[in-house]
Amino acid sequence: MTQQSLEPKTVATDAGAGSRVPAGRSWLDRYFHISQRGSSIAREVRGGVTTFMAMAYILLLNPLILSGKDAAGDMLGQKALITATAFAAAFTTLLMGFVGKVPLALAAGLSVSGVLSSQVAPQMTWPQAMGMCVMYGAVIMLLVVTGLREMIMNAIPLALKHAITMGIGLFIALIGLVKAGFVHQGQATPVTLGPAGELAGWPVLLFAATLLLIFMLQARGIPGAILIGIVSGTVVSVVLNAAGAIDPKQWAGGAPELHGSAVSMPDFSLFGEVEFGGWGQVGAMTVGMIVFTLVLAGFFDAMATIIGVGTEAELADAQGRMPGLSKALFIDGAGGAVGGVAGASGQTVFVESATGVGEGARTGLSSVVTGLFFAACLFFTPLTAIVPGEVAAAALVVIGAMMMTNARHVDWADRGTAIPVFLTVVIMPFTYSITAGVAAGVISYVAIRIAQGKAREIGAFMWGLTVIFFVYFALNPIESWMGVH
Repeated sequence: MTQQSLEPKTVATDAGAGSRVPAGRSWLDRYFHISQRGSSIAREVRGGVTTFMAMAYILLLNPLILSGKDAAGDMLGQKALITATAFAAAFTTLLMGFVGKVPLALAAGLSVSGVLSSQVAPQMTWPQAMGMCVMYGAVIMLLVVTGLREMIMNAIPLALKHAITMGIGLFIALIGLVKAGFVHQGQATPVTLGPAGELAGWPVLLFAATLLLIFMLQARGIPGAILIGIVSGTVVSVVLNAAGAIDPKQWAGGAPELHGSAVSMPDFSLFGEVEFGGWGQVGAMTVGMIVFTLVLAGFFDAMATIIGVGTEAELADAQGRMPGLSKALFIDGAGGAVGGVAGASGQTVFVESATGVGEGARTGLSSVVTGLFFAACLFFTPLTAIVPGEVAAAALVVIGAMMMTNARHVDWADRGTAIPVFLTVVIMPFTYSITAGVAAGVISYVAIRIAQGKAREIGAFMWGLTVIFFVYFALNPIESWMGVH
């Protein structure tokens, strides 16, 4: 065959990608614009599998984070949580693939789950907490439709955006350290190493070994380092447990062993367990702050992630415009509501989508592949449940470390920037509250800008946030002064 015969005839040119389009394309190619974006079905499948492998750890971590008790003392079942996590990830990722047509995968946002577990559930029931997810998802969708989402993103100083990401990272890392038993509440100190100033038991040692292994794999640039580390730690845990080397009582979430068949039917008992209202003891102000906190937790990273992955896939231009951007942002917002209805917490775009793009993914077909893999996991819940909580917790610390890399974007020499960033970052984990960290950062930013004679740089939106957060901090003293209980 001649070289000329190997070159496909072209019928159109994609303005976004600037590549030539072969004639006689399949419906799959036409629907997802595969050839237009310079990709192939094989690349899309490979990219979808890679993305799934990179973010499959969420099936372990989300149930771990949401394993606490609510205000009524109730807990969510592990099998039901795994089912809910897999279902919500599958549904929203498939939606992104078929409707958004971009290589972005969604799953439960760890920052949102952290807020639900540490701040929301202790004040209300789990169904009410999931109702908060539906509400915050509706708010984000409304912001997208009205165009306010981008306006808000532009109004908040870039340094505070980085600070919020870093603070959430430290917050998530602390949750991992506590879940693993590496950090405990001390008798003479607020926190201490282990239960009595030292590490106790094999499970905590396996956590440390898994954490170190993941960091080593990441340092070598090995794809899927988090998943490889979790699988390796789980295999060692199963072997040691089977050999009788570890007392089953040492495992916080039960011994790592398979009970019965590796395949089972999904447990959808959490689906639809959503309540709105009944917040009499919490109060309208607290409910408003909870929704606002969830919006913050699921808001800031999504647009940057979408644009970042889109740019990597050569879909976005210099201004960050890309095909299906508005649809992608809307679906990301809808993920909050979908996750709440499913019982899995809010869904958001994962930066791990970039791993699939690195393998050549350029279209929504890769997201469809990723979503189908999550759907298949619905029937392998017993296998997922084998992973010890201590081993899975290592990934939380790794994710926290990855989010801290935003520190390189902060101008630490500028006190007007460094102080608000510092307060935001440290107050989140030390108070176990994302809201408190954001509030401290916003108020200090405005106060320092005033002190520097730069009040005009603040902007109306930041002034409004300052008032809201001032009321948030002063609400209890004000109520006490007015005799309100």
